[in-house]
Amino acid sequence: MLNRSAGWAGLLGAAAVLSGFAASEVPSSAVPVPRSRTFALTVTATVPVPPAGTKTLDVWLPMPHSDASQKVGNLTVAVNHSFDSKAHSSIERGAYGNQMYYLHLTTMPTAPMVITMRGQVTRREHLNLRANAPTAYVAKEKPDPDMARWLAPDRLVPLDAKIKQQAEEVVAKAGAKTDLEKARAIYEHVVSTVTYDKTGQGWGRGDIYYACDARRGNCTDFHAIVIGYCRALGIPARFSIGLPLPADRGKGEIKGYHCWAEFYTKETGWVPVDASEAAKNPAKRNYFFGAHDENRVEFTRGRDVELAPKQAGPPLNYFVYPYAEADGKPLDVARTYEFADVAGQ
Repeated sequence: MLNRSAGWAGLLGAAAVLSGFAASEVPSSAVPVPRSRTFALTVTATVPVPPAGTKTLDVWLPMPHSDASQKVGNLTVAVNHSFDSKAHSSIERGAYGNQMYYLHLTTMPTAPMVITMRGQVTRREHLNLRANAPTAYVAKEKPDPDMARWLAPDRLVPLDAKIKQQAEEVVAKAGAKTDLEKARAIYEHVVSTVTYDKTGQGWGRGDIYYACDARRGNCTDFHAIVIGYCRALGIPARFSIGLPLPADRGKGEIKGYHCWAEFYTKETGWVPVDASEAAKNPAKRNYFFGAHDENRVEFTRGRDVELAPKQAGPPLNYFVYPYAEADGKPLDVARTYEFADVAGQ
């Protein structure tokens, strides 16, 4: 319970310096050293004044987290609003390890409320060389406690008979036998037959039936097919979402989100794939089966997301933007994302 935003920002800054990369085997000199980049990240969320008569205002802000592929440090949150004694603000951890800043107010602001999150991120290229060379080095991985979830359907990615039949047809046509071969066949099929195209209506929701019928969309639509087909064949697959960074170092505003996927086999562990980036850049088609480049930052994992504490509305299709509710009803929040590469890093 806090009554001053400055006090909260200082407390959070001290408490929210996250841990570094997960431990892994030391690779041999023959294995490429993953590329990395370090940058300052600034997220600004502007919450409008709630409707007259609103009793409670709840805001959730997704926060980048540290894991094997990224290290997040010096993470702070500041709010341009004086909290009363009934206000509550905290860092929460939800399903799949997702981290978020949560704010609950019972005294409504009379002007737009600005929440600013700042931190420094080091993102490391995620490579799984066993995707293409089964004897190559692969880092040790902790067991995923949510493995059963990565075999289950999402609201917009059902695992019904039609989806399973489509997946079986793809792998049969490719003559794929092992789970790795099947996942590769699915990836190649999606990259070959889906166009990156954000025109018209329906794209961006990750609706597998839309994507399969329209054969176009953005990253969410590409990976709905990849994940849905893998799961339909009993191959665990998981969804992650965050922000893309331009390959050129510098600074600027990040206009939109990016998402990607991983699948799991006992022989390879988790294999990163990015089908939409492969479709946009055919020269990297082979690279993006087994790799995620360093030009990104992950915010959250999974779809049909329940926040912490749980929101009044239905589960979120995905959680990459700030979310707010006024008396349990969604309230649109404006947002900007900015990055600035750290020189020499």
